[in-house]
Amino acid sequence: MIIVTGGSGKVGRAAVKHLMERGYDIASIDQARPAGLSNPPKPTDVNFTRADITDFGQVMAAFSGINGRVEKPVTGIVHLGAIASPGEAPDHEIFEVNTISTYNVFEAARRLGIRNVVWASSETLYGVPYQEGPAYVPVDEEITEPQWSYSLSKLMGEKMAEQFARWDKAAKIIGLRFSNVQEEKDYANFPSYQADAKTRHFNLWTYIDARDAAQAIRLALESKVTGAHVFGIANSNSVMTRGNDALLDEVFPGTPRKHKLLPNESLISIEKAKRVLGYRPEYDWKP
Repeated sequence: MIIVTGGSGKVGRAAVKHLMERGYDIASIDQARPAGLSNPPKPTDVNFTRADITDFGQVMAAFSGINGRVEKPVTGIVHLGAIASPGEAPDHEIFEVNTISTYNVFEAARRLGIRNVVWASSETLYGVPYQEGPAYVPVDEEITEPQWSYSLSKLMGEKMAEQFARWDKAAKIIGLRFSNVQEEKDYANFPSYQADAKTRHFNLWTYIDARDAAQAIRLALESKVTGAHVFGIANSNSVMTRGNDALLDEVFPGTPRKHKLLPNESLISIEKAKRVLGYRPEYDWKP
């Protein structure tokens, strides 16, 4: 049994679908009911329970067993529940909700002996929105430059993961720094970005298809590594048809390049995820 917090969100829906299609038993924990859930549930519906993950007691209860929903041993946690982006709530609330919920998930997993945790970190730790430009491109996991309370909450999650993994050497806690998540229907907007490089410069013109985010989650769950790890997760190409060098010269002149850039390669490096997890993006906005 895999428990997914935030299973009703954009990545959560894709992850639940992807994992269930591959034979995993899934329980979704969220405060929002999944769209299309039947009453009573159909055999194809995800097991859903409403819970507040900022409440440690509710997290412990949900992870340890829910009548008719969580009865099999829990072998992994996918923690996606959070305030999903900067500006969705006041700064202090974003920091509080995201930090406390992540602590609750890590601590409940530790107490219950669940040693396989995958969670959503964020591309914002690379320095989004890059007021002074990126440190270098492609940005990679060595960069940690939070600019908002949102990205600061994700940094706290990464630091907590290091300590929880230190306390239990057999634990695996993998943080995935997702780029801006897109669903297939969102690709209709991409042609409108082409006229102005600044329309999507805030995250270096990168994106992640929700279905590829789900693939990365599954690969992280299945990985045999132990300890705390962080991986950049993006698609292999940019949202733009113009080349990277021209885009950078226009918007972020003087940005150091770690290597000669391919015209449309992702400026979030996914090399570590490829090497360690076997991640290979399968979906592309270009036909």
